[in-house]
Amino acid sequence: MSKLKMRLGHSPDPDDAFMFYAIAKEKITSDQIDFEHVVEDIQSLNKRALNHELETTAISAHGYLKVQDQYRIMSCGASMGDGYGPIVVANEPMDSLKGKKIAIPGKLTTAYLLLMLYVDDFIPVEVAFDDIIDEVKNNNVDAGLLIHEGQLTYKDHNLFLLHDLGILWSEETSLPLPLGLNVIRRDISEDLQKEILRVHQTSIEYSLAHKDEALEYALDFGRGIDTYVNEKFVLMYVNDLTVGLGEEGVAALRYLFDRSYEKGLIDEKPKLDILVG
Repeated sequence: MSKLKMRLGHSPDPDDAFMFYAIAKEKITSDQIDFEHVVEDIQSLNKRALNHELETTAISAHGYLKVQDQYRIMSCGASMGDGYGPIVVANEPMDSLKGKKIAIPGKLTTAYLLLMLYVDDFIPVEVAFDDIIDEVKNNNVDAGLLIHEGQLTYKDHNLFLLHDLGILWSEETSLPLPLGLNVIRRDISEDLQKEILRVHQTSIEYSLAHKDEALEYALDFGRGIDTYVNEKFVLMYVNDLTVGLGEEGVAALRYLFDRSYEKGLIDEKPKLDILVG
């Protein structure tokens, strides 16, 4: 029997590469599906999801609001921070960001939603996530919102930390900070959805059980970071909640959407339809 071909979207970052190492290297396979990896930045994947292009994909928790009628949340693959998250940096300290231009990695990213939760009256400027540091250093913007490994490497560029949105979140709630999700298209049969979930979850479990080889693979996606930063970054965002959201992960998502709704940043609270094994 020939296998179905399905596209699997994930970002070109060490944490996603770590999660999908076992699928990419065929350590974990399916007798029903062959996966074609679509590797693009998270804002591009958010936009693909708006067009329902990919059968399964990583997506920003914020972006899910726009596609909840076409996609379900998978119980595995979530990126959740525990006392850390996106940061705002600048070339020099600032007392206020009111009226300032802040480079953001996309308006559908969760980082941007968090920035709106904690910072008022700024001017967002959409920039590719890996260009934000240069935009700040070149004074094209007043500040930059950093995601991915930039959260760890900004000091190497002599930038000042203005806000750590993960810290602000943890001061408000003991829940983890939900940033990214994996979703699956609703028009796929229930049996195949469960098979996709199985492969995803087993791949994550394999990488956590074989950290050294999975981290070595992930290092190629780290844009020049060293092995120490690679491991630290990956294990910040791939953890027990990545294997399975559980009650705590679901509560964190609900809290994020409730807070955003209360502040008028989103028009409705999404239905948290979560596919579990």
